[in-house]
Amino acid sequence: MRRLIINADDFGLTAGVNRAIIESHLQGVVTSATLMANADAFDDAIRLAKETPTLGVGCHVVLVDGTPTLPPDDIPDLIDPNTGRFYQSLATFVGRALRDRIRPGQIEAEAFAQIRKIQAAGINLTHLDTHKHTHIFPAVLIPILRAAQAASIVAIRNPFEPPSISFFASSARSRKRWIEATSLRIFRKRFLRASNRAQVRTPFGTFGIASTGSLDERLWRLLLGEIPDGTWEFVCHPGYDDADLGRVQTRLRQSRQDELGLLTDDRSRRLLTELEIGLASYRDLS
Repeated sequence: MRRLIINADDFGLTAGVNRAIIESHLQGVVTSATLMANADAFDDAIRLAKETPTLGVGCHVVLVDGTPTLPPDDIPDLIDPNTGRFYQSLATFVGRALRDRIRPGQIEAEAFAQIRKIQAAGINLTHLDTHKHTHIFPAVLIPILRAAQAASIVAIRNPFEPPSISFFASSARSRKRWIEATSLRIFRKRFLRASNRAQVRTPFGTFGIASTGSLDERLWRLLLGEIPDGTWEFVCHPGYDDADLGRVQTRLRQSRQDELGLLTDDRSRRLLTELEIGLASYRDLS
């Protein structure tokens, strides 16, 4: 049996992203979303989540390219002293984490603060993941899992994408991301061991990471055709490419609107039926 959790990231980024996520759920195939605790449209996302109880909502923990929940003085290892915000560059953040320049307690504290902010707003979180998939790295994963346990979160994204023949049909950018993703699979066994020890459940893996920003109907069909038995996640980023998004630091603009069209197209639901892939959410893991 094949089941697919289709999760929309960046809930709360802008009102247009929020609207697109809700439309992708009510009119399309999205089953869950992950909410950013400190994004500009947080309050709007909370309102919409409460109005849409069928949408599973998790926490999209942000440790890079964003604003902290805790005072910067409490988490100095995570803060760029030039901006007072998180480091914008993922490479800079990962380099610091791999060189033990970020104390695990600060990651745990900030992640817990973000989770609790959403819970305090009245949302029963189903799971968590991380912005730009930073919990791939053990130095980030372990404190994230401790924060999840402390906040009674029972599920987390498995951020490892299986090898795919669709690699050959993708754009040059996606092929580069696939090569990067494949190299990071060296951390997969440690991820599974750590999650099991923490008793935090995960899907079998995630599709759509390498194709972020270049997903189209052809690649969508190819990827869905490769999904094995079990429960998997497909990560997506629907949104409206509007003035609010234009003020946000993101490489995903028109691609968000393209994904919205794909996810709400009746053909997508029919394709899932034809392939005998059932839709699920993180609630089903718990």
